[in-house]
Amino acid sequence: MRTADNWKDYIVLDASSGEKLESWGGVKLIRPDPQIIWKSDRQKELWESADAHYHRSSKGGGEWEYRKKLKESWIISYGGLRFIIRPTGFKHTGLFPEQAVNWDFLSNVIRTVKRPVKVLNLFAYTGGATLACASAGASVTHIDASKGMVQWARENAKVSGLSDKPVRWIVDDCEKFVSREIRRGNKYDIVVMDPPSYGRGPSGEVWKLEECIYDLVKLCSEVLCDSPVCFMLNSYTTGLSPSVMKYILGDVLKPGFSGKVTADEIGLRVQSTGFSLPCGSTAIWTAD
Repeated sequence: MRTADNWKDYIVLDASSGEKLESWGGVKLIRPDPQIIWKSDRQKELWESADAHYHRSSKGGGEWEYRKKLKESWIISYGGLRFIIRPTGFKHTGLFPEQAVNWDFLSNVIRTVKRPVKVLNLFAYTGGATLACASAGASVTHIDASKGMVQWARENAKVSGLSDKPVRWIVDDCEKFVSREIRRGNKYDIVVMDPPSYGRGPSGEVWKLEECIYDLVKLCSEVLCDSPVCFMLNSYTTGLSPSVMKYILGDVLKPGFSGKVTADEIGLRVQSTGFSLPCGSTAIWTAD
């Protein structure tokens, strides 16, 4: 497992019985996590120190129980990047901290390439990968279907001092955008994608990652330039193993571009035990 161990503003303090206790810049939140099936004894005083607790509803969704008055939003840092944290009604805070291992990977790759690098970031959410790539010197096209998430990403760029970097912020359906880019002949050195496990399209069509991911990767491979640098695929779908993701990237990309594919779980260290909490998987194709 690749573990995001370089955080200073974020900590998983403890994890037990379907929940994790996290510190986001000193603000302690309890949030549900289906991966946490162990039932370790909880340190009562530690868990009772939480500022807010998200409770799932049996009818779907859920709500926050605020034990202390919190600001509507606050900022945490990762290296030179800054992110606005804002608890939402669907348990998220606007950031997936485990993705820091991938931000570091992308930054390092971009800095080693001796030419301008164009990045296409699909399902780009609030822009963690976008900011990391832009900060490393790449030009980035940031795509997400949610107007609110794209605006949040732009705010993160502003507080990170990256507003002047060459980033295109686009609200669009990712597949439709990629299809248009192929027709326009636009090419990219790096493609990053973090597709949802499940969703519905604009016409009500059902999206299931396991059924759609191969065709999506194949489509996106067509916007790679003749000498691409990297293709990164993220997944939070428990039924899609790193080995399956590795196979897909190898099958689609190696025949045309050679290179190598790696895949692994990514995760976060739990402070109370030192063990790693699995938080998803990433498969990465890189050029030779």
